[in-house]
Amino acid sequence: MRLGFVFRSYPHSSAKGREGLDALLAASAYCDDIDVFFIGAGITQLLKEQHPSNILSRDYIAAFKLLELYDIENVFVCQSSLLDYQITPENLLIETTLLSHQEIAKKLQHCHKIMTF
Repeated sequence: MRLGFVFRSYPHSSAKGREGLDALLAASAYCDDIDVFFIGAGITQLLKEQHPSNILSRDYIAAFKLLELYDIENVFVCQSSLLDYQITPENLLIETTLLSHQEIAKKLQHCHKIMTF
């Protein structure tokens, strides 16, 4: 069964990003087929040089570097979201694959369960 994890929210504005990352890492122990998508504001989860301590928030962003260690290799970022937020791939914490809206929609169709954070 293929699982899809979709990150759509800003980091540190709510617990969604941290909870999504925790769920993703936990699911990787039970499932080998996982796709991770960063869409819209969710791409900001991956920005380098975040300073959550300035707003008294826990720094969970660095844990996204663990995805590779957990054998989570299918990490996709919406290319038009990068343009909308004026972010370049070099500004992202980890390596990702850039996809168009249409390519993301096709990949999401192959997921049996989708969780959105």
